[in-house]
Amino acid sequence: MNSSPEALLRRVFGHPAFRGEQAAIVEHVAAGHDALVLMPTGGGKSLCYQLPALLREGTAIVVSPLIALMQDQVEALRQSGVRAAFLNSSLDAATAQDVERAWQSGELDLLYVAPERLLTPRFLSMLDRVPIALFAIDEAHCVSQWGHDFRPEYRGLTVLHERWPDVPRMALTATADPPTQREIAERLELVEARRFASSFDRPNIRYTVTQKDNARQQLLTFLQPRAGQAGIVYCLSRRKVDETAAFLVSHGIDAVPYHAGMEAAARAANQRRFLRKDGVVVVATIAFGMGIDKPDVRFVAHVDLPKSIEGYYQETGRAGRDGEPADAWMCHGLGDVVLLRQMIDQSESGDERKRLEHRKLDALVGYCESMRCRRQVLLANFGEDYADSCGHCDNCLQPPEPWEATEAVRKALSCVYRTGQRFGAAHLIDVLRGSDGERIRQFGHDQLAVHGIGADLDARTWRSVFRQIVAMGLLEVDTEGYGGLRLSADSRPVLKGERSVHLRKPPDKRERVRNATGSRRTAIPIDLDPADVSLFEALRALRARLAQEQNVPAYVIFHDSTLREIAARRPSSTADLAGIGGIGAGKLARYGESVLEAIHLHHANTSH
Repeated sequence: MNSSPEALLRRVFGHPAFRGEQAAIVEHVAAGHDALVLMPTGGGKSLCYQLPALLREGTAIVVSPLIALMQDQVEALRQSGVRAAFLNSSLDAATAQDVERAWQSGELDLLYVAPERLLTPRFLSMLDRVPIALFAIDEAHCVSQWGHDFRPEYRGLTVLHERWPDVPRMALTATADPPTQREIAERLELVEARRFASSFDRPNIRYTVTQKDNARQQLLTFLQPRAGQAGIVYCLSRRKVDETAAFLVSHGIDAVPYHAGMEAAARAANQRRFLRKDGVVVVATIAFGMGIDKPDVRFVAHVDLPKSIEGYYQETGRAGRDGEPADAWMCHGLGDVVLLRQMIDQSESGDERKRLEHRKLDALVGYCESMRCRRQVLLANFGEDYADSCGHCDNCLQPPEPWEATEAVRKALSCVYRTGQRFGAAHLIDVLRGSDGERIRQFGHDQLAVHGIGADLDARTWRSVFRQIVAMGLLEVDTEGYGGLRLSADSRPVLKGERSVHLRKPPDKRERVRNATGSRRTAIPIDLDPADVSLFEALRALRARLAQEQNVPAYVIFHDSTLREIAARRPSSTADLAGIGGIGAGKLARYGESVLEAIHLHHANTSH
């Protein structure tokens, strides 16, 4: 296409201007240069290769590991009038042949393909026969052997540089700490490529971490004010996914389970329902979500601790892709840490990998226990300095109160030592609080000097103490045994009175309820006059009907932000409608008359 990037952006995608470094990236790649693009989810990564694909001769090859993402992006491009297709295992042989024929005939601007298919001799030979505009390697962090999403086939993508050295390549990711960024550049031979690094901050996401008490009830308390909003709930095990989804359904929440143990058809049906129906909550293991393009996910909740900061960042990043307010809520407890440490140590990974995974878990636990601004701690793990407190996370909105806990910690450490360094926190708390239970008597722990010395603190406070001193490294988890706690080298100075300890004071009951619910947002659209809400809902109904007719997700037709702008401005002509963000020439031709008719009908119905 002979056009400027700005004109294409407006005409094809309906956006009035570039965001952040998009313009510089597009210009750089369109000129034939390589790039490494680090940009948060929702930051507009896709446009960074879609526009150069339209500006350069030939077909852009987009490497993606995810069928769901390919399908969503191709459908969204087709809605905008772009000639796009994908090749993956979801296609039957005849359809795949049609796509290949269109590609080889020069009829495609973009072709999405999985790395396994790209690396086959047959596909590589087809690449030799047609002009290639560029190679875009999406989810580039998958190349990192030490990352949370390693895909071995990504290592073979160096062939692109070797066989087609003059074709520009770009690697894109939303999740990479500094070591992973270096590995991406090295593994994909992009060390000389220009690096574009946007801030990893997602300012629209509110982060809340709360102490696990009754996780299922805490989750319900969080979800109830968010009725009618789409969201994702992550659990560690398949069994917990099934139980949590059933629990939510029993309390009137439209929830579906998703995990690798389900039949493929049922799993696909639940994902489709989440993508295409408003207000569905999917309860899932981490098998769900990578490549999910749904823009209006209003919350991501973790009822168990994730495995790493990178995993947590990527999972929470699925909320609020449309830039509107969203919540990342997590409850965690000492049991999560014990279980994850056992999983690491009992895995078949080598010692180096285990050490790395322990460090990653330590970083995440440190984030949970920190009294600093959540955003500062989170971004520091990605090598980014966030100077001021965000004023938006739980620690900023309700600053935690520190307390001088040295005496309590010494009691806890003494109890661990006196009981033989082989019991878990629940038993140790019973000893400290002076319980007369059968198990206490069975081991003779009612006769110890530490029995009852912590009766002045309630069980919830003691759970907080043990959780925090494990996070601080004063206690270690015996992962080879049954998860018992034992002293570490760092505990000696505390026991000898040479080191004081300050801990985060557990919140009182009112604070716990606030932490559970977060801000009580409703499903009413943000920044919309109440008088315009009914038109917004009428436009959503139109969008739902159009999506159902085409069997596509509603958001590939129009985002909520586009419908909200239409509701607020009430355009009366196609020329007015063309000025709305997100409506390019293709969508204007396809849907313009239907939208204007809906506005006219709504006006007629409400003016009487």
